[in-house]
Amino acid sequence: MSETNQKEKNYEYFDVTADIGFYAYGNTLDKAYENAGKAMFNVVTDIDNVKNKESREFEIVSEDLVSLLYDYLDELLFLQDTEFLFFSQFDVKIGKIDDDSFDNYKLNCKAYGEEINWDIHAHRSEVKAVTFHQMDVSKKEDGGFKLRAILDL
Repeated sequence: MSETNQKEKNYEYFDVTADIGFYAYGNTLDKAYENAGKAMFNVVTDIDNVKNKESREFEIVSEDLVSLLYDYLDELLFLQDTEFLFFSQFDVKIGKIDDDSFDNYKLNCKAYGEEINWDIHAHRSEVKAVTFHQMDVSKKEDGGFKLRAILDL
């Protein structure tokens, strides 16, 4: 990337019939997953108005990086729906687990946010579910990562 004052993109959206898709980017896999969390919650509300008053931690183990992305976003959506929380900041650590029979990936996340308050938080679109449709995790030529996900609205 050339040295300009241009800010690097963390995520962007693309149109899908009755759904919304996004690409999330990061110099590291951890950062790309963090930006995927931001992209999902920014569909629901303006995450710039979500304060970091509370945090939740969780760990996920999945068989591959695409499944890990699905499980990560699904867990965040579950926390939103069951604990009535919006998140706007994420600290993600991903590692590979090698054991005798499987190669798995482990994700640890600490998500920061606050209770949903419709007097403060703009109501955008309701995310009903995360889908596996066209989900992808890929390495970019510059060494960073690009994630693709579609959310059912």
